[in-house]
Amino acid sequence: MSTGYLFLLLLPLVSAQTYHWGPCPSPKVQPNFNFQQYLGRWYEIEKLPVHTEKGKCIEANYGMRKDGTIQVLKSRFYKDKVRWAEGTAVIPDAREAAKLAISFSYFTPYSPYWVLTTDYTSLSVVYSCEDYFRLFHVDYAWIFGRSRFLPPDTVRYAKNLLASEGIDLFKMRPTDQMGCKDN
Repeated sequence: MSTGYLFLLLLPLVSAQTYHWGPCPSPKVQPNFNFQQYLGRWYEIEKLPVHTEKGKCIEANYGMRKDGTIQVLKSRFYKDKVRWAEGTAVIPDAREAAKLAISFSYFTPYSPYWVLTTDYTSLSVVYSCEDYFRLFHVDYAWIFGRSRFLPPDTVRYAKNLLASEGIDLFKMRPTDQMGCKDN
């Protein structure tokens, strides 16, 4: 099967996402990451498109489970109701604790979920990438806040950080957090 034909088959899966030729990049992550400080609720401020994350009022809540894995509860308001997804995150290598891996199904492999920077109290910038046979990759990026809205300078700082790591932000869009209720 030619790579062109393979790409045409996969194109509908990634058309909304941000894809590029070649393997995934490897941006720098938060040094000395402390996951205990990261726990709790984060509100999605902006993101590169993710086909499973449509809607508004998107947030993620991180908590520790007794077995040492991390529970990830994501919620969003979509089609007139709150929708929940529960995932599991792990830290594959404690020496690089900011490089988490996350899965929202027993049937899917863990995907990278890298914290590029956080101050733990207001801002988090996260990056992920899916590599397809090292021929092309799909970028995902999120800007999170501890509150539903961040100052424009903070969002600009986060976007500059992503851009400095070579991440294309052309499709990055704000998440609607207007009129949301805390659960």
